Amino acid sequence: MPIGVPKVPFRIPGEEDNRLHRERLLFLGQQVDDEIANQLIGIMMYPNGEDENKDIYTYINSPGGTVIPGISLYDAMQFVVPDVHTICMGLAASMGSSVSTGGEITKRIALPHARVMIHQPASSYYDGQAGECIMEAEEVLKLRDSITNVYVQRTGKPLWVISEDMERDIFMSAAEAQAYGIVDLVAVDNTEDLL
Repeated sequence: MPIGVPKVPFRIPGEEDNRLHRERLLFLGQQVDDEIANQLIGIMMYPNGEDENKDIYTYINSPGGTVIPGISLYDAMQFVVPDVHTICMGLAASMGSSVSTGGEITKRIALPHARVMIHQPASSYYDGQAGECIMEAEEVLKLRDSITNVYVQRTGKPLWVISEDMERDIFMSAAEAQAYGIVDLVAVDNTEDLL
């Protein structure tokens, strides 16, 4: 399925469909932007009305991205009835870690060598008058408060800890992300059995 406006998946006899989507396996393997967020939201919403007992699995390897699409993706994960598992593989940084945090509590997983990074949202689109700069700064502060509250709610950490940690880039291993409360489980590394 091409990236873009969400399409309602349906199957015409004799035509192939996307088996990954049918099995509710979603991948966020790029920066979060409007296109990928809308595509993933559309795919999440479709099975929401079909079989509410079949979970959704979202694999995340994302360097971050735009805040508003990331928040909309997080909100969709909270809205759908099926549980959303998040599996962090590679890197879940910035907005990628926020999306990873949005999985159903007890169903947020990190692979053994995954990395997670949290920090505060940044603004990069100021190009105008001073009054507009103030309004933009106020909006960024509101978004920061919103993201901070998500981390507080989903990790169980106190507000002051999250606020302080978001002041700079905090990189974590999978085990550190588990101790922090961003993920609930670190998958077992089966390569040890091969040695």
